[in-house]
Amino acid sequence: MSEKLQKVLARSGHGSRRELEAKIAAGRVSINGEVATLGERVDADAKVRIDGHEVTIKPPEDVICRVLMYHKPEGELCTRRDPEGRPTVYDKLPRMQGARWVAVGRLDVNTSGLLLFTTDGELANRLMHPGHEIEREYAVRVFGDVDDAMLRKLKKGVQLEDGPAAFKEIKRGGGEGMNQWFRVMLTEGRNREVRRLWESQGVQVSRLMRVRYGNIKLEQGLPQSGWGELSLTQINYLRELVGLPAETRSFVDPRQQETRQKRYSRARRMQAQKLEQNRKGSSGSKTAEPKQPTAAAKPKGKPRRQESRKDAFNEQQQERAGGRSSNRPSKVRGKGTGKATGKPSSRQGTQHQQTKQSGKARNQ
Repeated sequence: MSEKLQKVLARSGHGSRRELEAKIAAGRVSINGEVATLGERVDADAKVRIDGHEVTIKPPEDVICRVLMYHKPEGELCTRRDPEGRPTVYDKLPRMQGARWVAVGRLDVNTSGLLLFTTDGELANRLMHPGHEIEREYAVRVFGDVDDAMLRKLKKGVQLEDGPAAFKEIKRGGGEGMNQWFRVMLTEGRNREVRRLWESQGVQVSRLMRVRYGNIKLEQGLPQSGWGELSLTQINYLRELVGLPAETRSFVDPRQQETRQKRYSRARRMQAQKLEQNRKGSSGSKTAEPKQPTAAAKPKGKPRRQESRKDAFNEQQQERAGGRSSNRPSKVRGKGTGKATGKPSSRQGTQHQQTKQSGKARNQ
């Protein structure tokens, strides 16, 4: 059975339907050696080329829909190649043969957070279509004076360059001074729409992060530039959301999904423990910090050495004079050894004999 060319190519993972329609209209796609036209139908055994390269056409039963959750950091571009060599969101994705990852929408270079990728271009196209009104939730930090009247206006709607726009929901998220956090929700994905809505009220966006797409939330613990593959249940939720049939197969092993969740939970616990230890350490160092000795109380090494030399000199002088003034018993080192002996020195022996002889003379 023949199907429309752009639909077959999108299902086979060669791009979103919108991208493929643009390539067909530009004459970059051929069928059996002839340039294809938009809306042309194709059979499963046809030879199709895009930009001169033959591509694989897969029947529906051979296609397994895959969806990735990606944590985009600030600074990465949502493009496949950058002529200036800057990092792109596709650099860290797993490689595939015979298919390619299609981004579900875009995030500008200064926006971080949740970005979905799929191998099913038809699914990507429907998820991006504003007619399905899929919710996108963002955490945004703004700089400026924000009052309730401004929030009511942003929910009611304002006029932008490309038409009216409004937040479906706005919630305050705390902050200090002129820097305030909010949670905002949209049901479409126009270019820089969140930033332009705030800027229309004279408020500057300083941080922007997407945290949810439909009911798919950015998993806590997923590192920046990291990705995780959605389960079959999550994929079928997205497909049902846009009117596509459910999948029966998945690349994700439920045990791997459980292991990944445990790994994220362990990473969150370790991070929380580390933050708590750092907090306690910083508070403890402030309260129990030992006092530094003053200049007068600081021990001085050099005078101590001078005093010890002086004491040694005095002891030598006293020994020459006939004894030590110390209360300690004197220890005389043996000749040729470094050990103390119990024998008197030659000087002490001579003095002892003289004293003994003088005593005998007096007795006589």
